[in-house]
Amino acid sequence: MIESDCILEARGLRKVFGGFVAIAGVDLRVQTGHLHALIGPNGAGKSTLFNLLTKFIQPSAGEIRFKGQDVTSAMPATIARLGMVRSFQISSVFPHLTVYENIRIALQAHARDTWGFWRSEQALHRFDEDVHDLMTQVGLEPLVYTRAADLSYGRKRALELATTLALKPELILLDEPMAGMGQEDVERTSALIRSLARRHTVLMVEHNLKVVADISDKITVLRRGEKIAEGSYDEVAANDEVRSAYMGGAHG
Repeated sequence: MIESDCILEARGLRKVFGGFVAIAGVDLRVQTGHLHALIGPNGAGKSTLFNLLTKFIQPSAGEIRFKGQDVTSAMPATIARLGMVRSFQISSVFPHLTVYENIRIALQAHARDTWGFWRSEQALHRFDEDVHDLMTQVGLEPLVYTRAADLSYGRKRALELATTLALKPELILLDEPMAGMGQEDVERTSALIRSLARRHTVLMVEHNLKVVADISDKITVLRRGEKIAEGSYDEVAANDEVRSAYMGGAHG
């Protein structure tokens, strides 16, 4: 049985593409309320594992449970409705809509208010309070009427996080949230994710080891599709296999 403090669990997860083993029997447990980081060198299988967990691809073997429910054969939309929501590496906001409009659309989608897209602006004001609450959470309230296309890259990622939060997730999966950012945006986004993790469980793929060290509760390390270490940053950084595979022996 799945343990009560575990929101997501993978057991013996395996994915084979032709003759290539991309994920080789990985076990993963994400505890409720934790920020869990997934790291590893290029080609380690991190993106494949994310795709398996969020059901964009089906496993060759193994089992996935979310909130105790077997979701191994579930569809991506089912996973999202259950409360596991993924934010992608490439920003996916609507560039010609404002910050306000992007978040409101996400709220409408969660409410399944499809007819709402054809109603007057006045009829959609019922979403205003939630829109402003989400903007406040991600620090975008001064930019309410700014088009997404005019935001800095880091602020676009903050907007994407707001639209993710609009779906009321219990578990947020973040795919390299700092990718392509300058130092200022990295610091702002890192602080934002740390703040979100106080209210949500987060599973994150990230290459920036300083960010991982600063904000993660637990880290899983992959190499060539296998889990080679797991624990706190200090524990995995001291692991000889990790240092050889990921850090090149440069740490400690």
